[in-house]
Amino acid sequence: MGGKNSAKRKKNGKAQKQGQRQGRPGGTVRNDNRGAHYERSQVVTNGSMTATTYVQQYAPVPTALDALPALPQEFTGRADDLAFILGVLDPDRPGDGPAVAVLSGWGGVGKTTLAYAAGHAAQQRDWFSGVLLVDLRGYDPHPAQAEDALEALLRSLGVRPEHLPPPGAGREVLYRSQLNARQEAGERLLVVADNASALAQVQPLLPPGHHGMLVTSRHGLPGLGRIRTVNRLQPEDAITLLKAALKKNDPDDVRVEEDPGAAERVVLACGCLPLALQITAALLAQDPGQPLSERAEALSQAADVLDGLSDGARSMRAMFDQSLERLSLQEQDLFRLLSLNPGPDIATPAAAVLAGQPHAATERLLRQLATSHLIERNPAVRGRWQMHDLLRAYANEQAEAFKARGRDPRRRYEQAHTRLINHYIQHAKAADTHFHPPGNPVSSRFPDREEALAWFDAERENLIATAHTTPQAGLDLGFALGSYLEWRRRLQDNVVVRSLALDACRTLNDTRNEASAWGNLGNTLQALRRFDEAHNAHETARNLYQQTGNTHDQAGAWGNLGNTLQELRRFDEAHNAHETARNLYQQTGDTHGQAGAWDNLGNTLQDLRRFDEAHNAHETARNLYQQTGDTHGQASAWNNLGAALQALRRFDEAHHAHETARTLHQQTGDTHGQASAWNNLGGALKDLRRFDEALHAHETARTLHQQTGNTHGQASAWNNLGGALQELRRYDEAHHAHETARTLFQQTGDTHSEAGAWNNLGGALQALRRYDEALHAHETARTLHQQTGDTHSEATAWNNLGTAYRGLGRFEEAVAAGRRAVAMLVAAEDWFRAGEGWGELATTLTAAGADPGQVRDAWNESAAAYTRAGADEEAAASRTHTDSTKILEEQLPVAACPPSEESSGGAGTGAGA
Repeated sequence: MGGKNSAKRKKNGKAQKQGQRQGRPGGTVRNDNRGAHYERSQVVTNGSMTATTYVQQYAPVPTALDALPALPQEFTGRADDLAFILGVLDPDRPGDGPAVAVLSGWGGVGKTTLAYAAGHAAQQRDWFSGVLLVDLRGYDPHPAQAEDALEALLRSLGVRPEHLPPPGAGREVLYRSQLNARQEAGERLLVVADNASALAQVQPLLPPGHHGMLVTSRHGLPGLGRIRTVNRLQPEDAITLLKAALKKNDPDDVRVEEDPGAAERVVLACGCLPLALQITAALLAQDPGQPLSERAEALSQAADVLDGLSDGARSMRAMFDQSLERLSLQEQDLFRLLSLNPGPDIATPAAAVLAGQPHAATERLLRQLATSHLIERNPAVRGRWQMHDLLRAYANEQAEAFKARGRDPRRRYEQAHTRLINHYIQHAKAADTHFHPPGNPVSSRFPDREEALAWFDAERENLIATAHTTPQAGLDLGFALGSYLEWRRRLQDNVVVRSLALDACRTLNDTRNEASAWGNLGNTLQALRRFDEAHNAHETARNLYQQTGNTHDQAGAWGNLGNTLQELRRFDEAHNAHETARNLYQQTGDTHGQAGAWDNLGNTLQDLRRFDEAHNAHETARNLYQQTGDTHGQASAWNNLGAALQALRRFDEAHHAHETARTLHQQTGDTHGQASAWNNLGGALKDLRRFDEALHAHETARTLHQQTGNTHGQASAWNNLGGALQELRRYDEAHHAHETARTLFQQTGDTHSEAGAWNNLGGALQALRRYDEALHAHETARTLHQQTGDTHSEATAWNNLGTAYRGLGRFEEAVAAGRRAVAMLVAAEDWFRAGEGWGELATTLTAAGADPGQVRDAWNESAAAYTRAGADEEAAASRTHTDSTKILEEQLPVAACPPSEESSGGAGTGAGA
């Protein structure tokens, strides 16, 4: 301390000698400064000096150590935040760090109330003997300075105004001295510094010793203590707050209880921000007759949402204004520009393009905006930034106001918007090149497909939003995004951007790209199982290509049309379409196109049950894909080849084909393709009677289809999983699996596959001996197959109907159903299934007590059918039954054919898939 102030304090102490004893010697210091001389009031040589220091003890005055306001009754949630804060304030906490917590978050999020709640909770635990509260008004036009805050705190501690040191270091020293004295007296105080905007406001207020401190700020304020970012409430807590705030005004207000859906829409429109919710509750209280649905609708209008969050005394817009005014001009400008980004978040490189600034400079500005809680870091991906909906609406208001200042500001913002759109388009086109067939140029902007996929994944929502901004953006992104969205099975997104591209072609009169846009839309509609619309789209594309004389693209259109006709079960037309596509590709010398046409042709040949030809087609496709180096195409061809081999009952080869397909799909990172290969591999393993492995394969397929959101794929996996469970005699689980498959197929509108699920469900019900339910299931399957025109599958349903009738003892109907089934299977030349059907009929005839000669004839027919199918083992089993029946016939009197218990079907099966 300077000598002048010491003398003054000594003099004041002596002047009060007549009253209470106010001063006492605090200690004596003797320094030997004899012979010293002074320059500019500093001691520069040694000498001797004697000084006496007095510590002033003033008369007691009232203190204000119970400063916490009562909590509002609508305070809710925040359990995790409170636990964090109390962990910092706990006097028995581990470590020796300061008991200081900084609650950071944007305006209206409830930081102050949370600090009060933490203070009350700490006092209830007897951690503090008192609380000091100071409002630093950090975002007012004239924030409180540290010396003003120190004055307020010293007054609360009982220091008389006339004893306050002047602004400066003296106040800070006295503040710490007062807190140290209270610590020595066994007291512990909590200091709450609310609404700080800068470190300089708070640092002088930090309490010494074991006292605690809570700071609230819209900035991070690092270096003070443990920082806790306060986020908006969870929706359920926000609804609780709204309900409590309404009942605080009127205990009989039941609008939240009567319409919880509207209440949820209200709180979401308020961003789950406590201040916005309290304003909304006040407005609702002023209009007791307003339904919550009406309020939700008003708040959902983005242009007016901030107008709806002001009750006269409080306003979200005013709070945002305070935060914006604290920013530098560059930070304000970037905040406004960010509203031009069409999507939900933005990467730092894109923000730099938008701002027209270097990357490093833009990142610094973004960090400052995040520190101010006007934007926030994307918690899932580093280097990305996002803005709350209410702040986005505010930023958009500010941008519009800025553009209204004149031509130059408007032009600058329009140029920034154009730069950002071009940035997204250029990068999307570059990333798309990594999805083109081998041999096409690949952009060096992304080193490989994995990098391109990662960029697409991060920017998907921005790209789709950008596609809506202008017709040209819709055209460019409609083409650039399609392959990626198909790869990721984002089919609804894909139909949106494909439709935008088609609309843009019409708007821009772009006839050159219109046919391609129709074809792309058709492919996406087909993936969504909207086959009639897809058929129309592909026919339109084909006709447009024919008008322009574009042979190569005609081939693609014919191939796409064939795929759709195949889904519509118009197999002969599909076969013609794929043959046409193949021939046109051969004319143009497009080897890769030929490979795809051969593969598609093979699938149609399988549907036509021409399996040897299908096998040849898929082998040809595989070889051509190998020539072009298309790993993904090879994987598809191997998978389809495996299906043909299964149909030819070459199960070991089928197993190898599906394993190869799975491995290749794994190499390319195609999750959808992997799921399909796993599902088909499970079928091959089941045919090889490796049921546990089959179960694992189908479970893996189901999981992968769930990851990609492919409902139809999940249904197929569930159905096949049920078949494996039946083979493992886990019939209850099989029943659940087939029921799940049926429901999912119904959701996708796939009547044909739904029929198959019904049929398999009936098989599980038969195994559970629930024959009436099984009969209903098989009847439903038969009817649905009749609707789709699938005679072959209808025959399988008739066969299973026969076994269900047999289980119910309705033998006459069982025999009729069985005879109808075998007739249809023979007509379809499905000799293996015909062998199964004859075996089931023989078993039914035996159970019905029919003439042994009829039974023998049925077993003979079964053996003959199996032989034609090349199933020698099954044929031998049926012949064994024939011999047994012949012996039985010789032993029994002709008129005596007593009924028998149901016997094993031998080579037959209870319920075919």
